[in-house]
This record gives sequence, structure tokens and C-alpha cells, in this order.
Amino acid sequence: MNEAQLRKVRDGKGFIAALDQSGGSTPKALKLYGIMEEDYHSEEEMFDLVHKMRTRIITSPAFDSQYILGAILFEQTMEREIDGMPTAQYLAEQKGIAPFLKIDKGLAEEENGVQLMKPMPQLAKTLELANHYNIFGTKMRSVIKELNPEGIKDVVAQQFEVARQIIDAGLVPIIEPEVDIYSHKKDEVEAILKDEILNHLNTLSADDLVMLKLTIPTVANAYHELIAHPNVIRVVALSGGYSRGEANEKLKENDGLIASFSRALSEKLNVNQSPESFDAALKDAVTTIYDASVNKK
Repeated sequence: MNEAQLRKVRDGKGFIAALDQSGGSTPKALKLYGIMEEDYHSEEEMFDLVHKMRTRIITSPAFDSQYILGAILFEQTMEREIDGMPTAQYLAEQKGIAPFLKIDKGLAEEENGVQLMKPMPQLAKTLELANHYNIFGTKMRSVIKELNPEGIKDVVAQQFEVARQIIDAGLVPIIEPEVDIYSHKKDEVEAILKDEILNHLNTLSADDLVMLKLTIPTVANAYHELIAHPNVIRVVALSGGYSRGEANEKLKENDGLIASFSRALSEKLNVNQSPESFDAALKDAVTTIYDASVNKK
């Protein structure tokens, strides 16, 4: 584990940028950026275009370590280069930003009101590759849709089972049991989720460090116990379908909770913008998300 990056992520002021749209979500990300599906004709071309988009974001002067602590990458982004340098190395050395890797392979079909992660038979190889590219941590996502205690328990158990393997590989796992923002009785779902996470955190050894990525809770400061837990480096929030303005307002109500936004970070960026307009739009996104992460109500 890189100790300088650990100090930055744990103690720094800022947020985590999520640039990890994968195969299933890439067409949507490109469409929001102004590139339609008819504009490319193969998966390879699609991934070339999304790498250009991510390169434009990462190399922008607005993508600044003054505001951004870390960035989550898709595996293909990690394996590609920016200015002749592996992406993670560029982030760390040129930008001073800790690189993370999305490792899950998508969601299983819904059962018991949740979607678990699909099996990851190549996990050991993926973690070996992450270490080869000097990745700091990983991220993996499940989704909770209903108030179903059994389903919530299964999600958290699966997340921590994989997290232990990540910790053993010398990386910091971001555990992401997303709660759908449209869940009925979302506040009750989040109360059960918090208790399940606490139960698992309390089984970790003192030097087992994790991060949590959670939907902004319905009840402000509902996750304060998780934020204060000695095994938790940081608790970050996903935007979860909220607009940037909505997500920022909700985030401001939660002490110690910082952003890890994806769509809300890039929602006003467009392929046809001039360099000046693009940088200005990204700067606005970065500074407003930073403000919501650092300056609380």
C-alpha cells in the first residue's frame, strides 16, 4: 500500500472522481457526452471513444489534486495510456491523485429485493494486474432495491467476503452496497444496511482498512458510526441518479461524507465543447462537488 496515497485519501480535503463506466454503461455515458450509438460501429471503437473522453477529463487543468483525492478507473482504462504513460501512473505522478480500479463484473438478476455481484472467477488475476499497475484500491458494486433484511444481509456478506481477498492482496477495497434512491422505506433499508456493515467491520483485524461507497442517506448523518469506525479510511457517496445540484445539497447535510460522483461529475460535458468551454464546465463540476464534500451545513 502506498503510504502517501493512504494519507491523502484518509486525511485530505476533496472527493473521489468515478470514471469507471464499463461495457454495459459505456453507451449511456457516451450519449450523455454527445456521442450517439450510430457514431461508432464496434465495441473496440466504443472503448476508444470513451478512453478519449476520460483522457480529456483527466488531462484537463480542472482535474486537480487540490480538489480530487482519487479516481476510479475501468479495467480497460487502467490498461491504456495517457501521454505515453499507463493511466494509473499518470494519475499518481502527473496529477497527484490516487488510482482505484472497478473490479466487479456487473450485477446478477434481482433476488430477495437485491442484486448481488456476478461471480468473479478471475479476481486473483485482476488483483495481480492492479498491483502491477500500482493501483491503490478497488471498487465493487451491489444494489439494494427493497426492504428485505435477508437480501441486505447477503449483499453485505458478499461484499466483505471479496473485500478480505482484496485486503490480502495489499489493496484497499471500496465496498459499495448501493441503495436505490427510489426504494420504498429507503430510510429503513439504510438502518438495516448500517447495522450489517458495522457487524462485519467489527470482525476485521486492526490493520484491515476499507472504504465504503453508499447512497446519500435519507436521514442526515445516518452513517456517522461508519465514518468514525477505525477500520474505515473514508465513506464516500454516489450520486445515485440525483442531479448534481440535488446530490450536492443532500451531501452537504452529512458531516464527514464526501462525494464519489460519476454521472453528476460529467453531466454538463460535451464532445463538441471547445477546450475552454470544456475546462470551464469541468471546473464548475469539480469545485461545486468539492464544496459539498468539504463545507457542510
